[in-house]
Amino acid sequence: MLVVMRKNAAPAEIELVTKAIEQKGYSARPIPGGERVAICVLYNKGPVDASYLSSLPGVKEAIPVTRQYKLVSRESQSWDTVIDVGGVLVGNGHLTIMAGPCAVESELQMMTIAEAVKKAGAQILRGGAFKPRTSPYAFQGLGEEGLKILAKVRSETGMPVVTEAVDHEVLDMVEEYADIIQIGARNMQNFSLLRRAGKARKPVLLKRGMSATIEELLMAAEYIMEGGNDQVILCERGVRTFAHHSRNTLDLSAIPVVRQETHLPVIVDPSHAAGRRDQVIPLSRAAVAVGCHGLMVEVHNAPETALSDGPQSLYPDQFDDLCRQISPIFDVYKASTNGCAENRQAEKPAPLDAGMV
Repeated sequence: MLVVMRKNAAPAEIELVTKAIEQKGYSARPIPGGERVAICVLYNKGPVDASYLSSLPGVKEAIPVTRQYKLVSRESQSWDTVIDVGGVLVGNGHLTIMAGPCAVESELQMMTIAEAVKKAGAQILRGGAFKPRTSPYAFQGLGEEGLKILAKVRSETGMPVVTEAVDHEVLDMVEEYADIIQIGARNMQNFSLLRRAGKARKPVLLKRGMSATIEELLMAAEYIMEGGNDQVILCERGVRTFAHHSRNTLDLSAIPVVRQETHLPVIVDPSHAAGRRDQVIPLSRAAVAVGCHGLMVEVHNAPETALSDGPQSLYPDQFDDLCRQISPIFDVYKASTNGCAENRQAEKPAPLDAGMV
């Protein structure tokens, strides 16, 4: 249920409605707006009495929310969320490129790759300090040392960094060093980790699980938003199928569906979908064509000696080609959808005055 307040609703009326919702045993989550406030009703186990809430002072209307994912749904927020990561915008109207190696191996390696991808057009640096691997004998990452390297490279290049937190115990450390906290595909339904990410004050990049449906992805995002963190970026990275010509099957059809269902930005990871270098650029072109808000691409200056995922990592010159090829595709997509994007942004209200929150 979404309770929409009138434009002239007083703070006392908003507080009254909030308390009325909580007295029913539900949770009330105000959604700030410029002209009006909406209050999302959470934790109801059945239908909410709309007539009762509609009768309260200052209420314009009470609208049923049909999706299980309430805070994530466009029914609760019609305008697109745009996330600011150190001055880099992720979301509607922007094509944000995240690039770097699968794993942090050394300061020299990270600095070399960061300089190359930044020159080519990447805005955010990716690199794994903690690596959940299929084999316990494979390289597991440098841990905190890797985080310190990422922080140093950020200070020298100005690029925000994204890196994965593999469990809730290390998330504190990742939150301290990183600009975006990544939750990987294997952890998409690690609910204790999702709840901890909901308490973080950094954006969270949530990857779709290897066999997860779109609804399951959005419900995982709901865990994070329910915890209080509304800075969530979704990532399509391919799902496991019967195919052997690629590591996974990139579900490009998920992008327009996700954009229709949720206001959250969605990016694509073509590297993990492909698992092989020669497919990354074609998949990147296709992802941009269907409307993703960005890409996360693995790039390594010496992939033949990489400690993780070398076969799917682009050489720096290939990444430069990728950036040049996707730019005109994004221009065409943006021009073809400009009217819809402008209308969606126009629906977004201006920030509330402090006294209205």
